[in-house]
Amino acid sequence: MVTWTDINGKMNPVRFKIANEDESISVIKIDKVLTIDMEKLAGNNVLVYKCQSVIKGSERLYELKYEFSTCKWILWKL
Repeated sequence: MVTWTDINGKMNPVRFKIANEDESISVIKIDKVLTIDMEKLAGNNVLVYKCQSVIKGSERLYELKYEFSTCKWILWKL
């Protein structure tokens, strides 16, 4: 995951890598962040980014979740 952070500490995701079934790697550029929400996932606070990208020629909506306790990003609902 590549992000940039503004002066107030807000994270803005830019792109991420994902492994394909054939073990190749694809880089997905995040075209637009639609919403940013806070929720609890298994008792942990997470930021939920609803995003839009063109993946394999098709526009797709998906969620990226950032878990504060582990500092990990999770690809959700692709």
